[in-house]
Amino acid sequence: MDPIVVIGSGLAAYSVIRELRKLDRDLPLTLVTRDSGDYYSKPMLSNALAQGKDAAGLVLTPAAEMAAQLHFTLCSQCEVSAIDALGKRVLTSQGELPYSSLVLALGADPIRIPVQGDAADAVLSVNDIADYARFRELLVSKARIAIMGGGLIGCEFANDLASAGHAVSVIDPGPWPIASLMPEQAGRQLLAPLAALGVDWRFGTSVSRVDHAASGYLLTLADGSQLPADLVLSAVGLRPRITLAQAAGLAVNRGIKVDAYLRSSDPAIFALGDCAEIDGKVQPFVLPIMHAARALAKTLAGEETPVVFPAMPVVVKTPAHPVAVLPVARDAVGSWQLRANSDGVKMAFLDAERCMTGFVLTGRYAAERSEMSKQLGLPLPAGAEGPLHGAKV
Repeated sequence: MDPIVVIGSGLAAYSVIRELRKLDRDLPLTLVTRDSGDYYSKPMLSNALAQGKDAAGLVLTPAAEMAAQLHFTLCSQCEVSAIDALGKRVLTSQGELPYSSLVLALGADPIRIPVQGDAADAVLSVNDIADYARFRELLVSKARIAIMGGGLIGCEFANDLASAGHAVSVIDPGPWPIASLMPEQAGRQLLAPLAALGVDWRFGTSVSRVDHAASGYLLTLADGSQLPADLVLSAVGLRPRITLAQAAGLAVNRGIKVDAYLRSSDPAIFALGDCAEIDGKVQPFVLPIMHAARALAKTLAGEETPVVFPAMPVVVKTPAHPVAVLPVARDAVGSWQLRANSDGVKMAFLDAERCMTGFVLTGRYAAERSEMSKQLGLPLPAGAEGPLHGAKV
């Protein structure tokens, strides 16, 4: 019997294998990864510095130990060049691998914003443990850090780096932190607490040039201002890895298109995690991956099981001002209402029937995410402060 082949070694890949082994100890499994395959927590990359963890300290379990524990064949440092969907085989730098089912847990690549300047190629991204190792090495004796991007990851890195004593500047074309997930009154709650740590916010502009300077780099911003930095980190978002799937003839959009069973347009090929687009959505967060992995494992073990996502608030790792948000679609019709405002905000998104479909909790309210999740879909009374936004977000 040909094995189930899993491509990738991040949380999505290992979660599927772990869940499969709970159901079947004997099913042949092969994991293919282009790196070492060591198991680590990717979300820790953006808050490991203040905890004193280097790249080696982030590894939870070496790949060989994972293979022994979960009884799979490990193909590490192995590049996949193509998928032969018709022949049900994967072409790799270590030879051909036949499969009964193929699971794509390919992850995503950092979005690279084009910038000019003779040091443009010095801009760093941290997307895996190898990136983090290089980042930590270059960070030694560097005082001034410029972060391109004031979204979730940019804010997490800003909090982490500032807590470790670095002077941090965050540059973002948006109007407030994490603007893609949160309304203005919630996003602005992050400004003062992170500024108190040493974060300099630069909103409404972007980086146009990065040039070498006598000491470090000189950034030229779109508004004409200039900013010195010893290190430049890009955290402007991720793009699902779809090239391999697209070349194999699978249906792709922003991500690899899959149905509720995580099945692609080829019935023997599945996808989950950062590379997958489920019902038109890419959900690059831990909880969706865990739910998808449990459902997919059952399907691969012979019990067709659709993934059902419960309410899954996103917890932003900004200890200076904690945040939990259940985002709503950008075109959602409704309004944000303020429910509480004291050392943070509690906000609910109400649809046309005044039912709560999303929320934001910051500061002292961030721990209330479970309680707020229980109120989803229920009509709420009008808040004393009234709507904070118009009909659309």
